[in-house]
Amino acid sequence: MAIHDLVKIFDASKIRVVWDDVEEKYYFSVVDVVGVLTEQQTTRNATIYWAVVKKRLKEEGADELITNCKQLKLVASDGKRRGTDVADLEGVL
Repeated sequence: MAIHDLVKIFDASKIRVVWDDVEEKYYFSVVDVVGVLTEQQTTRNATIYWAVVKKRLKEEGADELITNCKQLKLVASDGKRRGTDVADLEGVL
């Protein structure tokens, strides 16, 4: 899988995006999208928020959202590649 890292700006916030050459689609960092939509001040807060949402979905048996997510290694703020939940456009919407 050839993946190309990108960063998109939405409402003055960065959202990490990768393009998958094989599947020919974009994948968006779920934590970044959650951070923008919930107006989190830090990536850490957005990560915690997403973790709580995932936990609640699993407890309620409604983990379809999580099933539609993939884990890809994206460049984090410290410059290292870390496993990150990503979703395609359909999954984000």
